[in-house]
Amino acid sequence: MFSPNILSMAGFGYFRNCVAFLFILVSVLFPSGQGYAAEQVTVSRIVLTGSVNPASADYFSRALEQAHADGSVALLVELDTPGGLVSSLRLMVQDVLASKIPVIVYVSPSGAQAASAGALLMLSAHVAAMSPGTEIGAAHPAGMGGGDKDGDVMSKKAASDLAAYARSLAELRGRNPEWAEQAVRQSRASSAQEAIRIGVIDLIAATPSMLLREIDGKRVKVGGRELVLETARARLSVIEPAFQEQALMRIADPNIAYILFLAGLVGLYFELANPGAIFPGVAGAVSLLLGLYAMQMLPVSITGALLLALGVLFLGLELFVTSGGVLAIAGLIALFAGSLMLFGTPGSGTELSLFVFLPVFVVFAVAAGAIVRVVLSSSSARQLSGQEGLLGESGRVVRQIERASAGKVFVHGELWEAVADEKLPEGTSIRVTGITGLQLQVTKTEE
Repeated sequence: MFSPNILSMAGFGYFRNCVAFLFILVSVLFPSGQGYAAEQVTVSRIVLTGSVNPASADYFSRALEQAHADGSVALLVELDTPGGLVSSLRLMVQDVLASKIPVIVYVSPSGAQAASAGALLMLSAHVAAMSPGTEIGAAHPAGMGGGDKDGDVMSKKAASDLAAYARSLAELRGRNPEWAEQAVRQSRASSAQEAIRIGVIDLIAATPSMLLREIDGKRVKVGGRELVLETARARLSVIEPAFQEQALMRIADPNIAYILFLAGLVGLYFELANPGAIFPGVAGAVSLLLGLYAMQMLPVSITGALLLALGVLFLGLELFVTSGGVLAIAGLIALFAGSLMLFGTPGSGTELSLFVFLPVFVVFAVAAGAIVRVVLSSSSARQLSGQEGLLGESGRVVRQIERASAGKVFVHGELWEAVADEKLPEGTSIRVTGITGLQLQVTKTEE
């Protein structure tokens, strides 16, 4: 016979095994929330469009820091840029190289480009991908001089420096260094299909979700250590630009900067011509400052900037110097020439669009012409009323008047050329009896 103690122990063991089995079954069928959350990795995402400038570089740097702080496994950068400032590009590349998480640069959507500075940003990325129908390359630095010998030398030095930089980035990431150098020196550009065939990018993907599935399991080196990307089930989390970043990225467009600059000139010009209007002067000053701030974020030609300054000077002098509109015309010509030279060359990503430049400049020229016309008309009216007011005024001779030649008289606080019917020595008191053009007819009066 079995002891009751033995039976109770056997029953307890059976019960314990059943509980353990049920616990395992529940764990398999209903995984814990912690285990489920671990599979939901996050990839942060930003969209960079337009020129590469200090504002976009700040946005990129902040997004990279935030992505790391949020625990994202990578930062996905959807890129569509015609290029921009090399200084801003270098800051962005430095952020990529110092990043603690992988940076995936993806040229998207179809029809987008990674030209000039954008091409070098692609070369620096841990993963470089493109949508079908996109392009990359044409990274030759835009010329900043006036085409003289010194300017050509500086342009060649800049190209050599950037070519070496592009090659070093390509070698670092195991991409095609010859293509990278040719993109800078010869402005070589490639389609997505050619880029993957010659080893410039890692893959082509139609959508961001497809891209994340394709790179799942890919090994990348980040901060000196090798990581395996686990992105197949990743959730995309968008990091939006802050209001200040968004505003600065918008005004850093050369077309917006140019419109702000000319609008500011019109406002200030109107205020100078009509002192006390206040609003045009305030609005013009704000607009001009915003335009100048935007221009400092763009590659501005020194020659173009000097011509603009000369044009502004001529237009300003027209308000205070009687030139009959000659200074205003010279100012408009200088502004027109300076505008054409102000920004980068066509294809550089920072050039001024003719579809924006021509209508905006025509409106500015018409407005400036109207202001000058009003100023000239009011000046003529003041001059006429001032001359009529001299009739009957008294004065004295400051340079002797002869019968056959005019002299000088001082009347109403001004020097005038004057004639008389008799010889009038210096110091003689006179009275104005008539006006012919800018010459007075005077007669002698008793002291």
